[in-house]
Parts: sequence; structure tokens; C-alpha cells
Amino acid sequence: MRRKFGYLMVGIAAIGAVIFPADASDLGQIRTSDVALFYKLYDAANGTPSSSVLQQDYIDAGSDGVRQFVPHRIISGTSLAQTIQQNRSIYDQARTCMDVLPTVTRKLEVAFRKLSDLDPQATFPPVTILIGRNNSGGTTGKAGVLIGLEVVCRSSWLQPDLSERLFHLISHEYGHVQQAPELDDDNAPTTVLRQSLIEGVAELVGELISGQVGNVHLQKWTQGHVKEIDARFVADADKADISDWLYNGVGTPDHPGDLGYWEGYRIAKAYYTKAKDKRAALRTLLDLKDPKAVLAESGWKPGQDS
Repeated sequence: MRRKFGYLMVGIAAIGAVIFPADASDLGQIRTSDVALFYKLYDAANGTPSSSVLQQDYIDAGSDGVRQFVPHRIISGTSLAQTIQQNRSIYDQARTCMDVLPTVTRKLEVAFRKLSDLDPQATFPPVTILIGRNNSGGTTGKAGVLIGLEVVCRSSWLQPDLSERLFHLISHEYGHVQQAPELDDDNAPTTVLRQSLIEGVAELVGELISGQVGNVHLQKWTQGHVKEIDARFVADADKADISDWLYNGVGTPDHPGDLGYWEGYRIAKAYYTKAKDKRAALRTLLDLKDPKAVLAESGWKPGQDS
């Protein structure tokens, strides 16, 4: 179960030297052609492309990533056209974010090489950056990692610098790609601990390959409240209702949302830091067969600083 993007940040030292694969073509491709296609149609229609144009010339003619973004997100050309009409300023703003894509691409190429060293079992599906219906910043699927540029572009609360924001978001989603497929089963029973670790492990992978995670605000917003938050987390760890901890919005400095990302990350980081065999530890975290065992073996304690 993976529903949205979100992060935190705590510094971590680099682990060993980066080994570059002999065949760089095995690394994930970063595809931005759908963004260019969208704005070609957008400009031709003076910012008001019709539903038929969006359906035939963008959704149907675009990449497999765009079509995978249709269920629950884009929905249809008609739905996308309506959203554009209601939020034209967002789509005008997203155009300005196209300028950072070459920089992000270069950074990701280095991050993927780091990942290939950290986890020999890592896979490298493509990253598709596209334009959606202003309701999803990032997800993973059969087409790889999918990023809704218009949402990430307006999400300055993650990080002020857009290139860093995109870089760390995609690195987090790439962490999800490496996780065991059964962890993405929406019908599987879950708990606050399990789901927090699923997100927290993706946070850790993102940090290991990009230098930090993206949700810097959570570290700041939780200062002075660590013991209180941790105590609530431990009390709720076995609950099936995850709504107090995950996918509950950004929140405010006084009442931050998505704290499960932060809790899960701190536990995963403690486990990884303690382990002597880093590759084996990372694989255990990605498979996450026994969340309670990971918690116990991590040595993490409530109130413990990351």
C-alpha cells in the first residue's frame, strides 16, 4: 500500500565508495517527453486544450507511464480538461519547473549508480515525469516511477529548491520500487508499525542514494515533542487503523501529518546503522517479512534521537 509522497531528513554518512556498473544502460531512464508533449498541446490551445485533444494527443499518444496514471488520477481527457480550466495558474507554474529537469536527470544518474552498489539486487525501471490532474505527486507501478510535475512544482513545503525536491522525491519512490511486491498489496492486512516501516525504508533508501530525504519539515516540526510522539507511536504500533500516522495530509507545525514516515525512517535507520552487513540489512528492510523483529533488532527506543 503506497499512496503518496512525503519525507523527512536527517544526515547520514556515505557508506563506502561508489562502484559504477560496467554497463550504464542498465540504469533507469528518466523520461520527460510527456511534459513536452503536454505543453505543445497546451500552447497550441492557448492554455485551454479540449478534452478530445488531451485524450487522443496526450493520453493515448503519450508514454505507458501516462496511461498508467489514468486510473484514480488523470481519469480521462475530459477530467483533465476540467481540472486545467479550474486551475490554469497551476499548469502555468508547472511549465517553469521544466527548466530543472536536465539537472534532476544528471543527479538521478549518479544516485542510481549508488543504489547499484548498495543493493546488487536492485532493479532500475524508468522514471516518467508527466503532467496529471493536480492530485498526485508520485507513485510506482508497472511502468516504473511516475511523477506528477504540476503537484511537485507547487509543493514548496517539501523543499524550497525545486531540483532538490524532485531529486529526493524520485529517490524515495525508487526505494519503493526495490521493496517486496507483496508490500504493495492494498488488500493485505497492515498495522501502523508495518506501514510506517514501508514508508520509512523508502525514506532510508532515498537518503542513502541522494544524500537526504525530502520531508525536511518533519524533523523541524517534531523538535521538542519527540518523546510524546514516540510514546503515541508505540501505543498505536499494532493498530490496523493507520489514519493518525499516514496519508493524513501535510498538517501544520503544531500538528504535523504523516508522522509514520518519520517514525518508520528512524527505526529503519537505526537497524541499518547497527548492522555489520549493510547489504544484508538493506535487503531485510526491503523485504520486511517481520516488522516487529526489525523494531526489536534495531535497538531503537522511544525518545531516541536519530
